[in-house]
Amino acid sequence: MFNASCPSRAALELIAGKWALLIIPALAPGPLRNGELLRRVGGISQKMLTQTLKELQRNGLVVRIERGILPPHVAYRLTPMGRSLSKALIALDRWAETHHGDLAVARDRFASEG
Repeated sequence: MFNASCPSRAALELIAGKWALLIIPALAPGPLRNGELLRRVGGISQKMLTQTLKELQRNGLVVRIERGILPPHVAYRLTPMGRSLSKALIALDRWAETHHGDLAVARDRFASEG
C-alpha cells in the first residue's frame, strides 16, 4: 500500500473523499432517495451528491434502484461490498465523534506554541 504503484491506492483515494465518507454510512441503514440523502448529508450540493453517487456506482459500492412508476422513483443502496466498507467507515465516524474535541485542543496548543 505504501508503494506508489499499488492498486489499493485507488481504493483509498475513492473512499478518502469527504462526501464518500459521509454518503456510504448514510446508506448503511437502507436505501435512500436523492432528497433524503441531501437532507441526511448536510452541506453537500446536488451536483456533488450526483457526482459522488455516480463514482460510487462505477466502483460497485452503490446501486441505483429505479422503480418504473411516474413520477420516477429512484433510490440508492449499498452493494455487499459497500456494506462491508460502511462497517469500517462507521467505526471511523465514531472515532471522529469521540476525538473531535481532543483534536481541537491539540490544534489550539500547537498554535499557542508556534
